[in-house]
Amino acid sequence: MATILVVDDELGIRALLSEILSDEGHTIELAENAAQARAARERSRPDLVLLDIWMPDVDGVTLLKEWGGAGLLTMPVIMMSGHGTIDTAVEATKFGAIAFLEKPITLQKLLRAVEQALVKTAPPRPAPAAAGLTSYARTEPASGLGLGMSAVAPAHSAASLTSHLPASHHSSALTSEQTFELDRPLREARDAFEKSYFEFHLAKENGSMTRVAEKTGLERTHLYRKLKQLGVDLSRNKRGAGG
Repeated sequence: MATILVVDDELGIRALLSEILSDEGHTIELAENAAQARAARERSRPDLVLLDIWMPDVDGVTLLKEWGGAGLLTMPVIMMSGHGTIDTAVEATKFGAIAFLEKPITLQKLLRAVEQALVKTAPPRPAPAAAGLTSYARTEPASGLGLGMSAVAPAHSAASLTSHLPASHHSSALTSEQTFELDRPLREARDAFEKSYFEFHLAKENGSMTRVAEKTGLERTHLYRKLKQLGVDLSRNKRGAGG
């Protein structure tokens, strides 16, 4: 995960972006003006900066120019503004910004911009050796759940469903295969399936509630309530304080 510096004079914006990005596993540094941003950049050497354009002392574009002129623009910078124009965005990119986000910033646009910025600046990964590689077949069912599930015909009267999860995504809450006994009351069978469904996504997303909410199409409040109702142990999937 990355160290991200959020520079914005609005406390609410800083708090919101910090919560979302921390939930994604990133380390967040906060600054409310250019002076704090300079100090934070020097102290933490961030992998990415989210920089507001309109600030009371020195505006974001001026700070961007300053870093570029001093050879300090060693990290990608995404500009943010609720009053920006196309000309402002063009000017920012001309001086080194790699993207421009218009406020209010949607969750999807924020995560996509951050992911793209970090991918562009990440060092290339060495290609894995051919020997010993394991391939995993994932199927996408018509329901769009993305669980890669296959039906198994047992010798008993009770049918079973088996879901496969790559070993890299295992958690203590999941084994590589989950079997669901269907010869039981509908509510019990549904609850058992939903519990494993959410445990699957929590393990896959490393405990990120933001990602799980996005992938499952639920509001975070509804998701928390659902997980509590199903008895899902969230502490097993949390990544430190960011989960």
